[in-house]
Amino acid sequence: SPLICFCFCVFQTTRTGQNKSKNVKLSVYEQRIVTHRVDPRTMQITWRDIAGLEEVINELKEKMIFPVQKRHLFRKSRLLQPPKGVLLYGPPGCGKTLIAKATAKEAGFAFINLKPSTLTDKWYGESQKLTAAVFSLASKLGPTIIFIDEIDSFLRSRSSRDHEATAMMKAQFMSLWDGLETDHQCQVIIMGATNRPEDIDPAILRRMPTKIHIKLPNIEQRKQILRLILENETVDPLINLSHIARETEGFSGSDLKEICREAALLCVREIMDSDTLSDDCIRPISQDDLQKATTKMKESKSLGGMTLDEALSCYS
Repeated sequence: SPLICFCFCVFQTTRTGQNKSKNVKLSVYEQRIVTHRVDPRTMQITWRDIAGLEEVINELKEKMIFPVQKRHLFRKSRLLQPPKGVLLYGPPGCGKTLIAKATAKEAGFAFINLKPSTLTDKWYGESQKLTAAVFSLASKLGPTIIFIDEIDSFLRSRSSRDHEATAMMKAQFMSLWDGLETDHQCQVIIMGATNRPEDIDPAILRRMPTKIHIKLPNIEQRKQILRLILENETVDPLINLSHIARETEGFSGSDLKEICREAALLCVREIMDSDTLSDDCIRPISQDDLQKATTKMKESKSLGGMTLDEALSCYS
């Protein structure tokens, strides 16, 4: 079949904040992949939306953003080139995906949110063409971050039970990835996020030299996260976030957001359940609201002495 090309206009943000555009010709397969591209200008996530992870942010700035934005300073050094692979790993709900998006936003990189289903096709050989299109498109759009969430489900350890088409796709993906390593002018970085790094193929881990552990927040980080979540809400000025932070040992950032959401809903329920309260103003979130929400979250995380996973396994 004849090769059909499309013209695609790409906007990039320069270091000075100005937008520049360029026209890029895309093949049929690149056109399918480009639908998963996210314009960094439209992203709402910034570093300011991430609390308690200053060390992680600084490491990403040093290893990823600065070497790309200041290429002239590192052109003669092979050691200081940005890594072609970055792995964010840690428990669920700790902000790995947010960090990847904020990195692209702050750096002005194109962002391809790659899902394994994007590369699957019922016709033999089409998956390989789509895989090649991911890398060729990223090179045209560069600098680009190819982000793979739950990378362990896509590039897990290979075995003899793998389907032939899947095995070929993984092999080609790694081969094209190696091409990034040899081309020092290419500005494409693959970022993966997982909470099961042990399931990732060792060959993939080798290609991701920068591995960043996103841990559960400590007490000070939990306090910062709570403050960030509640900064645009109406809260009681006497609220004690330090107390809630101490009460939430082992909670993720996602858990803390759910606590605050539940506390806000308690204020709404008062209006719904009462005919005497005015419905034109919701009262501020109080310490008692947060305490009740924390207790409820603890109960949901530990049901009758069992963890949530253990409780769910009783029904499987």
